[in-house]
Amino acid sequence: MIRRVLLPLVAVLVLTGCASGAPVEVSGGADSPYRGTAVSGLPLPDVTLTDAAGRPFRLRADTRHPVTVVSFGYTNCPDICPTTMADLALARRRLSAAERDRVQVVFVTTDPRRDTPRVVGGWLARFDPSFVGLTGPLPVIEKAAKALGIAVTGEQRLPGGGYAVGHGTQVLAFGPDHDARVVWSGGTTVADYAHDLRLLANSRG
Repeated sequence: MIRRVLLPLVAVLVLTGCASGAPVEVSGGADSPYRGTAVSGLPLPDVTLTDAAGRPFRLRADTRHPVTVVSFGYTNCPDICPTTMADLALARRRLSAAERDRVQVVFVTTDPRRDTPRVVGGWLARFDPSFVGLTGPLPVIEKAAKALGIAVTGEQRLPGGGYAVGHGTQVLAFGPDHDARVVWSGGTTVADYAHDLRLLANSRG
């Protein structure tokens, strides 16, 4: 069954905040073909960031693949960020060549102070050279994250020096109309990513 709720109340997705307060449709369980949580009514933010080559990248206009997968994080993250990128890379390799061509993975840093275009590009190349890395002014990144209900809580000083960056760990997939189709929570397996990406890549809608 699909239930209509306001995004800040969708506790099952662990989403916080909403720029517009627009209703988002959420479905799951036996009614959904996906192993992640099916969503709709959540558009890809229309913001301009900077890619690994230093060029402007319009998040909505320049994602032209039928499936766009978006994840927020940072290259100094000790655990969930590299794990998520590695899992997405492995899941993508399980697809056919034609299916892979229909899927674009976009990583948006939440730590632009350290994550320059070159740093983000070099880090992502370790996982999959096709992955798109984006950085830019922190307020623009926070605006994009907030529009998707992803928390970015900023720098948190570490006892031994340096800092970590608090951020939501969910990953979202968007269709060719730039509306969200699926959200995956932290801990999603490679098999589950691959299953859903195959469905999305072969979807006609």
